[in-house]
Amino acid sequence: MVAHVGTVAFLGLEARSVDVQVQVSGGRPDFIIVGLPDKAVKESRERVQATLDAIGLALPPKRVVVNLSPADLPKEGSHYDLPVALGLLAAMGLLDSEMLSGFLVVGELGLDGRIAPVPGVLLAALHAAAHDLGLICPAAQGGEAAWAGEVDVIAAPDLLTLINHLKGTQLLSPPIRSVAEIVRSGPDMGEIKGQETAKRALEIAAAGGHNLLMSGPPGSGKSLLAAALPGILPDLTPSEALEVSMVASMAGELEGGKLLRARPYRSPHHSASMPALVGGGARARPGEVSLAHLGVLFLDELPEFQRAVLDSLRQPLETGTVTVSRAAAHLTYPARVQLIAAMNPCRCGHLADAALACSRAPKCAADYQSRISGPFFDRIDLHVDVAAVSAADLTLPPPTDDSLTVRARVAAAREIQNARYAGTTTRTNAEADGKLLEAVATPDDAGQKLLVQATQALRLSARGYHRVLRVARTLADLAGADKVTRIHIAEALSYRRHAPVN
Repeated sequence: MVAHVGTVAFLGLEARSVDVQVQVSGGRPDFIIVGLPDKAVKESRERVQATLDAIGLALPPKRVVVNLSPADLPKEGSHYDLPVALGLLAAMGLLDSEMLSGFLVVGELGLDGRIAPVPGVLLAALHAAAHDLGLICPAAQGGEAAWAGEVDVIAAPDLLTLINHLKGTQLLSPPIRSVAEIVRSGPDMGEIKGQETAKRALEIAAAGGHNLLMSGPPGSGKSLLAAALPGILPDLTPSEALEVSMVASMAGELEGGKLLRARPYRSPHHSASMPALVGGGARARPGEVSLAHLGVLFLDELPEFQRAVLDSLRQPLETGTVTVSRAAAHLTYPARVQLIAAMNPCRCGHLADAALACSRAPKCAADYQSRISGPFFDRIDLHVDVAAVSAADLTLPPPTDDSLTVRARVAAAREIQNARYAGTTTRTNAEADGKLLEAVATPDDAGQKLLVQATQALRLSARGYHRVLRVARTLADLAGADKVTRIHIAEALSYRRHAPVN
C-alpha cells in the first residue's frame, strides 16, 4: 500500500505542490527518503521515529520508502516532518488516507511529539486555498494560515492531538485571525531640534515614497532622523499587509502567526554581504531589501558598504523586484523599498569645518564619496546636507510639529495618490513612470522652462529628470495643488545632487 499526503515546496514566494508517497513493504528494515531531499529533510526520519516512540507507537520491522514527488524538484526545510509522519501512519493503517487527501500538511516535529512552527505557512495556506484544499499546520501559526481566506485550517499543538482530531475523538477549535500591534518605538519628530531642511526632506520622502540621502558630520542627527521616519509613515493597507506578511512568513519572522500592519524598517550593518542584502545563500532566502518591502531600508555609513554590494541594489531600486539566480531555479522576491541612507562627507566627517577637517581636504572627500557609484547616486530622489547642530538650536523650545501632525499631512498626500493611481499597480509618486508620470506631473509653462534649463545646466540624466518630476508631484500633493508649478520644480531641484561622483 502507498499512502499519499500533500505538502508544498517553496521557490521564492511561490509554493509548488509536493506529493509525499509512503510505502511500507517487506524486506530488510530500513527508512529511506528520496526525491532530492536536503539534509534537513533527510534528518526528518530520525524526528519521525522519535515522535512515534513518544506517543507510544513503533515503526514496523519493514522497509519504509518515502518518495517526495516530483522527484526533480529540490526539497528543503523541516516542514516535511509532519506530512511524512501522517503518511507513515496512513500506510500503517492507523489513519484514513482518503481523509488526508483533502489537506496540505506542513510542520516540524519535536522529539516529544510537539509540532513546531516552520517558515512559509501563509504561502502554503494561500496555495491550499487556490486548490480548494485544507491545511494542517502548527498551532502557533493557525492565525497566520487563517488569513488565506475560506480554507479549513487544522492547527495542532502536537501529533497525538492531531491524530485524535482526525479520528474524531478530540476536536480542535478553528484558529482565529490575529494582527500584530503597531508599536511606534522610534523618536518623535517633536523631539528633534533644528535640522528644518532635513525634516522637510523627510516629510517629502514619506509622502511620496522617495529615496533620501542625508550627508553631514558625525553627531548631526542623521540616524535620529531616519529612526523617526516610521513614525510618520501611514500604516499598511490590508492588501499591503498580506504582501509584507508573505515575505516575513517565508523568512520565518511572523511572530505568533500575526499579520503585520506596521511598515518594515530594516537597518543592516555596513558589513552585510551581497546575499544578506539582496537575497541568496544556500537556500536563496529573501534579503534585507525584500524584508523591507513596502517599508524602509536604512543604510547608515553608506560609503562603508562594499561597492559591489551597493551596486547590487541598483536593479531592485529601479524595478521593485529582485531575482536570485541559481543553477536549479530563478527566484523572484518583491523589493519595493524606500531607501534612506546616511553618510559623512569624508572619512574624518568634518569637511566643512576648517578647524577639524583633515589636511587632505577636499581630496579626502572625493576619495571617500567615490566609493559610491554615480548610477547609485542617480537613483536617489532627495539629497540633503545635514549640518552640525549648534548650541543655539539645542536651547530652542520643542518644535510644534510632532510626528502625529506630520503623519496627518503625509496621510493626506498619500490619499491623493491612492485616488490618482486607483486601478493601476502604482501606489506612490515614486513608482510613477512613463506616460502615467507625464500625465500626472507635467508642470505648467514656467515650471517646464525651469526644468529644461536645470536639466541642461546640471546635466541631469533622463532618470534624474523624471525623479525631479516625481518629487515635484509630491510637493504639489503636500500643498494640495492640482498642478505642478515652477515653485514645486524649484524645490525639487534643490534636493538634487549638483556634483555627482563618477
